[in-house]
Amino acid sequence: MSAPPTRVLVADDQRVVREGLLLMLGLIEGVEPTGAAADGEEAVRMVAETSSDVVLMDLRMPRCDGIEATRRLADSAPRVRVIALTTYADDASVLGALRAGARGFLTKDAGADEIREAIERVALGDVALDETAQGRVVEAVAGGDPPPSEPDPELPDDLTPREAEVLGLIAHGLSNNEIAERLVVSPATVKSHVNHLFAKIGARDRAQAVAYAYRNDLAAG
Repeated sequence: MSAPPTRVLVADDQRVVREGLLLMLGLIEGVEPTGAAADGEEAVRMVAETSSDVVLMDLRMPRCDGIEATRRLADSAPRVRVIALTTYADDASVLGALRAGARGFLTKDAGADEIREAIERVALGDVALDETAQGRVVEAVAGGDPPPSEPDPELPDDLTPREAEVLGLIAHGLSNNEIAERLVVSPATVKSHVNHLFAKIGARDRAQAVAYAYRNDLAAG
């Protein structure tokens, strides 16, 4: 009895890219395309609806970017493997995607064989990085880039680790745009985190949020 096909979802804000990837995936033996999302919010929702195994995830999308969507999937659907498929292969994109939980990284000039091989590898629990991404990782390690810190399991008021991180950066005077740049996410994503954490801690403004952060030892170092 043959193994079931690997179910693959595409997430990209460009329609022509989505349609092209779906067409290509449909021609790969052992792969079943499950649909296409236009942004990260839609991707997270569609993963649950389609029982996808792998997501080909663009990183720069509106509303919710690919890194934030990857992070959400790592929390809500850890069995799902994400392959970042993007035009950009800079340090922030590569390391941001991997830290968020991506198991693969390819640039959009990857051919069908490379994409097929990456899907097969991550579906088996392996990692699939193209040469550019491998180089970025090696440079980061050689340069002493620190590993991501372990999340605090006992945060107050049901704050998530990401919300606590955003709160700490607010406490040190960073604007939403500066936080977005620091965390390699979109300003819209930061604004969403700020709204959620303000509601959880009962803060009406940033001054109250700063006071809360220092009272609870959540100010960033």
